[in-house]
Amino acid sequence: MTKDSRQIEGGLFPRRVVPVLLPMPAERAYSYALPEGAEAVPGQIVQVPLGPRLVAGVVWDGEADQVNPDKLREVEQIFDCPPIGEPMRRFIDWVSAYTLSPPGLVARMALRAPAAFDPEPLIDALKLTDQRPERMTAARERVLEHAGDGFAWTKSGLAHAAGVSPGVVDGLRDQGVFEPVKLPPPPVVPAPDPDHDPARLEAGQMAAADMLRETVAKGGFSVTLLDGVTGSGKTEVYFEAIAETIRQGRQVLILLPEISLTSAFLDRFHDRFGARPAEWHSELAPRTRERVWRQVTEARLSVVAGARSALFLPFADLGLIIVDEEHDPAYKQEDRVFYNARDMAVVRARLANIPAILASATPSIESRVNAAQGRYNHLVLSGRYADANLPDLKLIDLRRHAPARGGFLSPVLLKAMAETLERGEQSLLFLNRRGYAPLTLCRVCGHRFECPDCSSWLVEHRFRAQLQCHHCGHNEPTPQACPACGTLDHLVACGPGIERIAEEADKHFPDARVIVLSSDMAGGTRRLRIELEAIAKGEADIVIGTQLVAKGHNFPLMTLVGVVDADLGLSNGDPRAAERTYQLLSQVTGRAGRSGRKSHGLIQTFQTQHPVMQAFASGDPEAFYERETDERRMAVLPPFGRLASVIVSAATRPEAETHARGLRAAAPASTGIMVLGPAEAPLALIRGRHRFRLLVHGARGNDMQGFVREMLAKGPKPRGSVQVQVDIDPQSFL
Repeated sequence: MTKDSRQIEGGLFPRRVVPVLLPMPAERAYSYALPEGAEAVPGQIVQVPLGPRLVAGVVWDGEADQVNPDKLREVEQIFDCPPIGEPMRRFIDWVSAYTLSPPGLVARMALRAPAAFDPEPLIDALKLTDQRPERMTAARERVLEHAGDGFAWTKSGLAHAAGVSPGVVDGLRDQGVFEPVKLPPPPVVPAPDPDHDPARLEAGQMAAADMLRETVAKGGFSVTLLDGVTGSGKTEVYFEAIAETIRQGRQVLILLPEISLTSAFLDRFHDRFGARPAEWHSELAPRTRERVWRQVTEARLSVVAGARSALFLPFADLGLIIVDEEHDPAYKQEDRVFYNARDMAVVRARLANIPAILASATPSIESRVNAAQGRYNHLVLSGRYADANLPDLKLIDLRRHAPARGGFLSPVLLKAMAETLERGEQSLLFLNRRGYAPLTLCRVCGHRFECPDCSSWLVEHRFRAQLQCHHCGHNEPTPQACPACGTLDHLVACGPGIERIAEEADKHFPDARVIVLSSDMAGGTRRLRIELEAIAKGEADIVIGTQLVAKGHNFPLMTLVGVVDADLGLSNGDPRAAERTYQLLSQVTGRAGRSGRKSHGLIQTFQTQHPVMQAFASGDPEAFYERETDERRMAVLPPFGRLASVIVSAATRPEAETHARGLRAAAPASTGIMVLGPAEAPLALIRGRHRFRLLVHGARGNDMQGFVREMLAKGPKPRGSVQVQVDIDPQSFL
């Protein structure tokens, strides 16, 4: 920062210029003058003018522009808010540099609750004085008895505790028995007790928990991969690391990949610590988000459990980060700032010099390789808790055991479902495809229903009588006649979605209680949680769902899992397709037998000889990981190589293609990095925008960011409708 001064009414008043990082796509901080005599340290949140409006920004590190303060606009307000700490500011800078995103856009993710920049209002309360009422009644006596502890009470709280009406308290206040005082606002959740109800761990779990406690007690940066089969008690083990962190008086961040997982997790956390953690995700009410943000910055909240955006909460004293289901693709954000929350969690832990724990039953190959190379500690829980058996796994060859005409469930699977129903147990049918059918066409003219704004088919949702695009949200009523030839009643649904599987299950088991679960179900997250609780209580016989039922849930009566189409994830060009299919199959079959009952996993496939299917059926994860790791190494793919995706989109195809070719021509010469493309993206049209993709591939150790940055600097500048998105370490190849 620079200092300047000027003469005011005969006195010398210092006036400072500070750099302020604004939540907008600017590449640098802007300079503003502080008011006379004001001070602001780096990390201070301030309000400044930007054009005709006022916006919140953060005073940043480094030198401001050497400008006369009189020529600068002035900071309007310095918020009464704890400054964003130095580790968090370095984290914002690091994410910006790594993802090639403007630092202001990254800072914007840390400033998501502008109403929280001012302190929470104090609460009106009452405190007992030495005065006593003129006339004593039984009700008044109860009030005085409760208030005699010397603490201040809210009027409603005291009335409720004493079992009287608020009018009784008002009467005592009017007689001077109580005096008004102000109380600080209560925390969003009570403080967790690390010694409330410690889990009774088995020998293997106890050894892993002891190592995690020791890691936390020692302090400093480290990463531990907690690798355990489904039902092995990974959560209970890392709860002990959380308990140790709370004892140290520090804060904990727990990342979860799906909001749907939070309900069961919160209950388990409450059972262990006597209180729930604070939540942070998109479904929170705005006022709750503001209170959580503020209390995190003031160190009034010990533990936060949230989605990937919780990584950008400005904790006052963060002591531990846990990434549950670390392999999950939901940790990848693909909007504005493209980042993988798992990887960025490790970075944040390193910059804050604290431990990180990555937990999964099916770790990513990247994490496995890091553990094998000694970068991460590796703790393995090889058996289920209480010696519960893993499900027996069997492949169903659909070429030999084909479903009946018009159906999608093999006779082998249907027989197993019938036997499960007879025992009073639950079955889960898994298909990672929403709706009723992925394609609708006319049997007369062959017309296929396509999205007008995307290069994708419209998915039929029969329950809602709609055709919908799952990429842009376009929807239209399902017609009775073909719009191309006008023929009535000749539209046919091709392929299954979970609604169609539910229809087939109802046909075979009309008396069974069926629940269908997917992310687009009516009622949103609230209804989903109610349905999951009903399943856990045994109020359903057959559950049919997408991947959101594949992880983190504990259904005691679930003893059969049937995968309707195990080949679905193998039919694209994603280099992680085999890994993701294996992970998904392992996670979904892991829902069976968690209470110790004999359980089965039946996998319907046309590719029984595929390496993924063979590895899965053999129950040998090490062989699968070894094979996949070797293939990645030979192809120089992550984690042995590096990838960057550059997507160019525009309102017209020629605009997008021309700009993409211009970027390709501007790519710097490099012996270790090559550029593939441009080529039309597999989804060539999304939301009316045409898309071309460049894929940058290089060996590990090459400066991928420097290469892409130079290519963008030398290439044509986006004009008109052209937009360029950079995704370092892409997870999606569509």
